[in-house]
Amino acid sequence: QVQLVESGGGLVQAGGSLRLSCAASGRTFTNYAMGWFRQAPGKEREFVAAITRSGDRTLYLDSLKGRVTISRDNAKNTVFLQMNSLKPEDTAVYYCTATTRVFDLDKRYTYNYWGQGTQVTVSS
Repeated sequence: QVQLVESGGGLVQAGGSLRLSCAASGRTFTNYAMGWFRQAPGKEREFVAAITRSGDRTLYLDSLKGRVTISRDNAKNTVFLQMNSLKPEDTAVYYCTATTRVFDLDKRYTYNYWGQGTQVTVSS
């Protein structure tokens, strides 16, 4: 089992940036593809970004392309989500997630492990 702990959320003004981090522990980090999802109040949890085990491929929610970047540091067992040009509609709890699967990385059902989430609030 892998444990995931997110950090880096907070309150930011529209147009600002945040970098979320997710520290993984418990199992070999490189066995897992990693993802970020988010859930706004009253809405379904939605896919944001994913990265393969080696980091050679990334996927993004189409509407976020160009504003977010997912990356990983396998030596530090950490995955990052850089978010730029933030908008009020980006306000949500952001969840880090991990899977041993290699396909369907944009699907919620793919993921076995979830962090507790970190709140991101973007003010207008």
